[in-house]
Amino acid sequence: MQAAFYERTGAARDVLQLAELPDPEPGPGEVRVRLRWSGVNPSDVKSRAGLRSSELPFPRIVPHSDGMGVIDAAGAGVAPSRVGQRVWVWNAAWGRPFGTAAQFVVLPQAQAVALPANVSDEAGACLGIPALTALHAVLTRGGVQGQRVLVAGGAGAVGHYAVQFARLLGARQVLATVSSPHKAEIARAAGADTAFDYRSDDVVARLRETTEGQGVDRIIEVDIAANAALDLQLIRRGGDCVVYGSGAGEFKLPFFPLIVNNVGLQFFIVYNLNDTEREQAVQVLTRLLEQGLLQHAIAARLPLAQIAQAHELVEQARAVGNVVLAIP
Repeated sequence: MQAAFYERTGAARDVLQLAELPDPEPGPGEVRVRLRWSGVNPSDVKSRAGLRSSELPFPRIVPHSDGMGVIDAAGAGVAPSRVGQRVWVWNAAWGRPFGTAAQFVVLPQAQAVALPANVSDEAGACLGIPALTALHAVLTRGGVQGQRVLVAGGAGAVGHYAVQFARLLGARQVLATVSSPHKAEIARAAGADTAFDYRSDDVVARLRETTEGQGVDRIIEVDIAANAALDLQLIRRGGDCVVYGSGAGEFKLPFFPLIVNNVGLQFFIVYNLNDTEREQAVQVLTRLLEQGLLQHAIAARLPLAQIAQAHELVEQARAVGNVVLAIP
């Protein structure tokens, strides 16, 4: 099979290679997916760059956890009827050396989820990390029914989905922060009542006016290190800040404002959702997909051979939405 891989960390153009590797075969309880699309996410880019560790957990890594394709082989214990099924996959490269930047991937059958017929192939490569992260951030801690919700980065890969999920799952008011008028349009088209441009707006004043001085019940936070001080001015007493990302490895939070306002802080990474959390998210996501209620913001479609360029798009935050690779 044709696959992209790296054997050391570093710049995308320096370490990513394209070559022929042996076709994998499924073992008991596993399926083999003939991939059509591979999703590129910030976590893939950071791992390849060595931002978490310069030492590889495996001698060779085929990157990317998200992808879409068709099951073409099944191991013992897997229903033969699954062969031929269109699927999206999750956690393909999490704790494993073989991700979706290849023509085939083998993984436990639970990690290959049926993709509704009305959903495009490319969109299937955007679900494992962006969509499930956004959905868990909306569903956790009792959900958003009747809440005022602020999505930080409401035009980003995760934020764009989070705005939609908050709207579809009962939020009273959906707000977003963005970094440009164009991104404000994207957030509003996804369902945000108001989008605040943090580069030009007085976000605190405008949000307090928009929420009648109440603040928000929930903040879905993409960068706690950059936004912690702002968040404390925006969240109401008893509100929750649900954090899935940070632009820095360390940050500070003041104790007194947090405790006197009974602020709830929750941090999570989508790779480590427990079985109950993931099953809930997958069921809700499948229902919304089947009903055709979701927009999928795909910013760039590139061939597998241009994987380095795709990594650079994500690394430099030049893509407004998801970046996917077409698998030959």
